[in-house]
Amino acid sequence: MSIVFFSCNEKEEKKSITNTTKPNIIYILADDLGYGDVSIYNENSKIQTPNIDNLASEGVMYTDAHTSSAVCTPTRYSILTGRYNWRTRLKKGVVSGYSKSLIKPERTTIADALKAEGYTTAFIGKWHMGWDWDITKSDSLDHDNLKARPEVDFSKPIKNGPNTHGFDYSYGFCGSLDMPPYVWVENDMPTAIPTKITKGKTRQGTWREGLTADNFVHEQALPDITKHTVNYINTNASKKEPFFVYMPLPAPHTPILPTEAFQGKSNLDNPYADFVIMVDWVVGEVTKALEANGISENTLIVFTSDNGCSPTANFKQLKSKGHNPSYEYRGFKSDIFEGGHRVPYIMTWKNKIKPSKSDQLVCTTDFFATIADLLNIDIADDVAEDSFSHLSSTNLDSDAPKRESIIHHSVQGEFAYRKGDWKVNFCPGSGGWSFPNRNIKKSVFESLPQVQLYNIKDDVAETQNVQANHPEIIKTYKAEVLQIINEGRSTAGAKQENDAVDAWPQLEKLKEIKL
Repeated sequence: MSIVFFSCNEKEEKKSITNTTKPNIIYILADDLGYGDVSIYNENSKIQTPNIDNLASEGVMYTDAHTSSAVCTPTRYSILTGRYNWRTRLKKGVVSGYSKSLIKPERTTIADALKAEGYTTAFIGKWHMGWDWDITKSDSLDHDNLKARPEVDFSKPIKNGPNTHGFDYSYGFCGSLDMPPYVWVENDMPTAIPTKITKGKTRQGTWREGLTADNFVHEQALPDITKHTVNYINTNASKKEPFFVYMPLPAPHTPILPTEAFQGKSNLDNPYADFVIMVDWVVGEVTKALEANGISENTLIVFTSDNGCSPTANFKQLKSKGHNPSYEYRGFKSDIFEGGHRVPYIMTWKNKIKPSKSDQLVCTTDFFATIADLLNIDIADDVAEDSFSHLSSTNLDSDAPKRESIIHHSVQGEFAYRKGDWKVNFCPGSGGWSFPNRNIKKSVFESLPQVQLYNIKDDVAETQNVQANHPEIIKTYKAEVLQIINEGRSTAGAKQENDAVDAWPQLEKLKEIKL
């Protein structure tokens, strides 16, 4: 791992944060929550989220924040490493519950960096970046395949999981809540050996058939994660060392399972809407624990989502009730369109960060650099090379350069590039699941423009493709994307782990685009 620090004198000259004033840090990551599902982000929202709204009213509410990808595994990787996922083997899609770790053992994570700064660190929730089970027999499928079902010795510890990547404490499950095996793992050890097979089907979502431990109850996963997080806060609140909690939720992702107390609470006859309200309850439980322990004013909270809302929410039914999970943006989870990756993003440090609204361009890769900026950690060239601090968008001291552009990525591995008011989608259609996509008639799909250009400022819904009018913008943006892929923040950093570049058809297609 490569982390470089300023000397003590340099730290004292640059900032006033000391060991006694370092804030606790909690990162709450919702799963498939749409930009328009948070009521403070959507004046027409029919779902009310008072606890999330309160966070926004006490800190910075970012309106131009994006995930590094339109699906979940890539975003989770970017949050912890400060890197785009396509620098790894994952060029599209997500990993499975049996996948090997996407994070290489030598890769520095934000948890590693915070541990080096004296923090105690915890992961509690949905990992979904793979870890190394003790696999005794493989089937014929690659472990990244969602249909893979290798045999595992669940009496043995996992390897290359959260505890390998900087977390002192870990409690969670490997894949998604709809991907087997359904087993809680605490500090590298499965808490129970799965003895049964379950398969779930709910009104709005299912979970795939697979091995399930007796103590793993899908409907109780979100309350269980919440309980463990609150207990962790209670245990560590009075300790001398600050703490970092990474809390990735499995909700409101499918299977959509609001508990009885939340069923029908939205009055929209929609379980997804009820599940969103339950996510808001989780945020309230965390903030109440901070208040009860007297540490709310020394805790920085980040709240966001890993991508846009999934179509499993039943968009048609919600829109009939006047609610649009994607707000005014086109598309949804999986897409290269804004609805796939533009998300609510809130950063709050009560009575330290002044309440404001910011249109600063933000990517989920930026958490690493922002915290490093706050704590005055100097990042080496081969660490977090796609991360930029957005601390300057707050009232806190920062002279770090702002993010000026961002690469978007779809479930199919397609690229888009945003800089200023312009966004180029280097693919036909949505690049994901919304219309038009690869499932339409082949001749129709092939007739679509191979490049799309939108003025996001004037056309937030991406309705007017003006690529024919501005070939110079597309040419410039294509060159900049290729440069970022090759260099990141530094050539040495990007080239260290640009895996499987010989088997990267989306990159080859990007190179071949002619104007």
